[in-house]
Amino acid sequence: MKQVILVVEDDPMIRQLVRMYLEHHEYEVVEAPDGEAAKTAFLTYQPCLIILDLMLPKISGEAFCAWVKEQANSEVSIIMLSAKARVDDKVAGLRMGADGYVTKPFDPNELIANVEAVLRRTGHFCKKITINGLCIMPRKGEVLLYGENIQLTKHEFNLLYFLMQHPNVVFSREQLVTELYPYDEQSVLDRTIDAHIKKLREKVEEVPSRPLRIQTVRGMGYRFVTS
Repeated sequence: MKQVILVVEDDPMIRQLVRMYLEHHEYEVVEAPDGEAAKTAFLTYQPCLIILDLMLPKISGEAFCAWVKEQANSEVSIIMLSAKARVDDKVAGLRMGADGYVTKPFDPNELIANVEAVLRRTGHFCKKITINGLCIMPRKGEVLLYGENIQLTKHEFNLLYFLMQHPNVVFSREQLVTELYPYDEQSVLDRTIDAHIKKLREKVEEVPSRPLRIQTVRGMGYRFVTS
C-alpha cells in the first residue's frame, strides 16, 4: 500500500505540481483546497503526512495545524509550504508543531527531499492501511472509522487486518480459518468466521445489512472492497 499524503493548498496550479512530483515518487495524494475540506480529507484518509499552506480560505493553515495536533490527537507529520519566508515565521511554524518548513517559490525536488526526510523519521506511523474512511493501525492495535475509534476483539481485528491487506481478493471460509487459527483450524467451525464477519459489519459498515466494505461473494467467501 502506498503512503498517503494530504496536500492542503488553495492554488490549483501548485496543488497539481506537488501532486505530479509526489505521484512520480510513488506516493498516493489527496488534495484539499481549504482548511474545511482538509478536515474532512484528514478524517477520511488518515494520511501519513500533510503538506500545508498557511494562507487558506475558510480555516487558516495555523488553525488546521492546531486542530490536527490537539483535537485530532494525531501523530501525523506536517510540512508547511508557505509564502511566509521570514525567520520568525519559520520559527513560529516549527513551534506550532510542523516537522518541516518550505518557502514559496520552491524547488519541487527540495520539497520531495523534505518529505522523504520526515517520513524516514516517522515511518512507523505509516504502518497502517486506510480504505474508504476506514483506517487500521496494526502497531497501535487501533481501528478508526472517519476518525472515530472502533473497538474490536482480537479475532475481529486480525480478520479485518487480513482482509484489508488483500483488498478485492476473495477468501473462502476455510482459507480464513487457516489464516486466523493456524494452530486450531481443526476445531474451528466455518460459522465462526461468519459470526466475526457479522460483528465486523455491525461496527464498520454504515448499513450492516447492505455492506459496502466487507462483501459476501456467493458460493466463494468474503472480500474487502475498495470502492
